[in-house]
Amino acid sequence: MAFAPRTRALPTNVIDIDGRHVPVKIRHHPRARRYVLKIDLTRGEVCITAPKRGSHKHAVAFAQSHSKWIGERLAEIPSTVGFCEGAEIPFQGRAHIIRHVDQKRGVIHLGAPTDEGGLPEILVPGDPNFLARRMADWLRAQAKQELSLRVAHHASALDVRPARITIRDQSSRWGSCSQSRTLSFSWRLILTPPDVLDYVAAHEVAHLMHMDHSKSFWKCLAGLYPNYRPAVKWLEEQGPSLHRYG
Repeated sequence: MAFAPRTRALPTNVIDIDGRHVPVKIRHHPRARRYVLKIDLTRGEVCITAPKRGSHKHAVAFAQSHSKWIGERLAEIPSTVGFCEGAEIPFQGRAHIIRHVDQKRGVIHLGAPTDEGGLPEILVPGDPNFLARRMADWLRAQAKQELSLRVAHHASALDVRPARITIRDQSSRWGSCSQSRTLSFSWRLILTPPDVLDYVAAHEVAHLMHMDHSKSFWKCLAGLYPNYRPAVKWLEEQGPSLHRYG
């Protein structure tokens, strides 16, 4: 697990792009030699890394000078999808439709397509006012269940054991391994194809042996999950779009 040098966060600013107010976050980095502009596609934010003694005013002006490029990138961000009746979301890599079931009690479960050639459904009983919350809780539980199984499988292969497994809504990483041997994962991994979730589980288990990204770590990961590169590519290309759900 890599550790970045400590940075100092400054207050959020706003720039104008075609009448749209876009937040800008500026951080001074001790090793930065120039201003670096990045777009956080999961939050729709502009992020500027500035030199330690760089000007706050110049950082904002730098972002504004690239307003056309920023606008084009932000336009690529898909609209959000809430958990509601009729919403289409991925589950284990396959598109599903959320359907409310008109019954007071019961558990959320999967159902077959109601129309020929249609999508499978996620059936949610209970009060429709609580559908979104129940969906969020169910997806977290499904993620915990699947990740626990895959972590146990890979940990057994290395004869290691994590202290515990937690499920979070992490925006900057899919998984992490702490010094206390706690493995944390994003619940959104349950939206990905099973092999992608399995790769992230193997990746974090490998950190129980090597708390870095050294050659030894990658060799260990390759032993656990030899064909990991397609999963890495999938997360790079498709991962950011998963933050639109919920």
